[in-house]
Amino acid sequence: MTDTRLYLITPSKFDLDAFAGELENALEGGDVASLQLRMKDSYDEEIILAAKRLMPICHAKDVAFIINDRPDIANKVGADGVHVGQEDMSYAKARELLGPDKIIGVTCKDSKHLAMTAGEQGADYVAFGSFFPTPTKITTSVAGPELLTWWQELFEVPCVAIGGITANNVTDIANAGADFVAICSGVWDHNDGPQKAVELINKAISNNE
Repeated sequence: MTDTRLYLITPSKFDLDAFAGELENALEGGDVASLQLRMKDSYDEEIILAAKRLMPICHAKDVAFIINDRPDIANKVGADGVHVGQEDMSYAKARELLGPDKIIGVTCKDSKHLAMTAGEQGADYVAFGSFFPTPTKITTSVAGPELLTWWQELFEVPCVAIGGITANNVTDIANAGADFVAICSGVWDHNDGPQKAVELINKAISNNE
């Protein structure tokens, strides 16, 4: 069975000063592999400002810093990589822009075909979801845990599970074969704060609750 790690996603809107503190707090809670800056409907300047503020916090903890949708901004600020959706820039164009060494992940929803295509093209990870209802975005596809198991048994490319994952349901997703669990509101909106959420998620992943 794979060792599952936490992949944090930022809220779409936040106060930068306050969120920088929340991020530092979250990263004290345990293992975090990466943070995706996902600022939908924000101006370029806002995304760049947030990246320059948050990326050093991540790098101080050896957490990879990924930018959603915008390979151009990822390239400009020196981020570790980018995540592209099916409606965003193609994987090939993103790779051309970022070069061979940056992380590029691709949204594949609940599609085996999209995932295999992305893997063949060279994606560093494929993202499946949504696994549960989520307040973060409109759910256009529903994926089941068996999709993760199928992928894990056949392919070397890591897979990310996304959509409504919390400390309460992450164990089944981890056991199904997710290399990473992408979580947004399950951390930032947790009643006991982001540090406790990260701690609980890591315990649940390890079945040590």
